[in-house]
Amino acid sequence: MRFAWLCSHESYQPEVLVEHAVGAEHAGFDMVTGADHFHPWVDDASAASFVWAWFGAVAQATSRVELATSVTAPLYRYHPALIAQAAATVDRLSGGRFRLGVGTGEAINEVPLGLDFPEYAERIGRMGEALRIIHGLLAGEKLDVDGTYYTTHAAKLYSPPVGTVPVWMAAGGPKSATFAGQHAEGLITSVKDPAETLETVIHPYRAAADARGAATTIMATRWCVLAADDDEAWAALASMRGLRAPGRLEVADPMILRRRADEMDRAEILAKYTIVRDMDQLADAYRPLVQEVGADYVAIQVASVDPVRTIELVGSQVLPALRSLAG
Repeated sequence: MRFAWLCSHESYQPEVLVEHAVGAEHAGFDMVTGADHFHPWVDDASAASFVWAWFGAVAQATSRVELATSVTAPLYRYHPALIAQAAATVDRLSGGRFRLGVGTGEAINEVPLGLDFPEYAERIGRMGEALRIIHGLLAGEKLDVDGTYYTTHAAKLYSPPVGTVPVWMAAGGPKSATFAGQHAEGLITSVKDPAETLETVIHPYRAAADARGAATTIMATRWCVLAADDDEAWAALASMRGLRAPGRLEVADPMILRRRADEMDRAEILAKYTIVRDMDQLADAYRPLVQEVGADYVAIQVASVDPVRTIELVGSQVLPALRSLAG
């Protein structure tokens, strides 16, 4: 079992996150991840840098940790061939350490650029075509595609990846999980209730992968807030509070999400996160992802007022405990 640290691009500027990634490698993490958003979740205490440029910097600043998008949406503002090119470039710069996490996205990534954000049926249809292009290009093919959504003419990567770049797909329900099992090499899923995640996401994913004789890789994630009290927890969540506001998938303006979040009772938003007071409680929060979910990767996603110190403490106290549980 391997452990990842999420570098929160919605919360910190890219130069700061490079330092976080280096700190995570020094602390003993096996992977660092970054989300690919155009807008953040709120407009008053936030950031939203271009994750692909950041990965290039992190690839040079680190030597051991794997790198992964968690996640990018190769459907609208990106042609999927560009995502294949970006993934191959980061893989080369990192010496073969890159994994491509994809998902069907949110409006904050597309609508600000004048693009539509249609219903799920179209998005998953686009994902099918996108993954055929991404897989083909990463495998070294020259592609002529005339699809429903995308077209390529003699497209080929002339800076191919060092080796094989696996594609992991984010899923929160059985439809996307089944699709991931049919079309991707791995699954990324956020876990609140382990039993529910197993039933509605992981089992459908594995069944679909088994049906095509494919190996499976599962990354389980969970958001936690490390804080001594609720006031500190609220401060730690400043940049992420819009993530739990109504309509987060459809709203493009982080100002609206911030206003909706601030109209909610603070306790209601805090209740949507796992709040922990110390490293023992943090280890307990991730224990089910290790023992019950049985993930191949567990992504530690922690909001705190001192992320550098948090990375150090998680590395020295939480990771050893979780590794022991994993055997």
